Amino acid sequence: MSVTSKIRRQGGAAVITLPPTLLKLLHLEVGAQLELNVVNGELIARPVTQPRKKRYSLAELLEGSEELAELNAQTASARDGDPVGRELG
Repeated sequence: MSVTSKIRRQGGAAVITLPPTLLKLLHLEVGAQLELNVVNGELIARPVTQPRKKRYSLAELLEGSEELAELNAQTASARDGDPVGRELG
């Protein structure tokens, strides 16, 4: 598919317009990022693919929580007691 687009000025930038059909073919939406390269005098625009955020399972999120609970129990006595110096109570 060949599309002709005119370069125009908007504010301090030069912009081109991408028709909706072209966006659909590339599976892009307004706001998507493009990587622009010049190869042999031709402008090549490629969609920037964002890496998917890792989704953690509940087991992964809770990993190590038993050790943390045990450590809290072991240090509980250090958190008890009256102020000794000028601590905020």
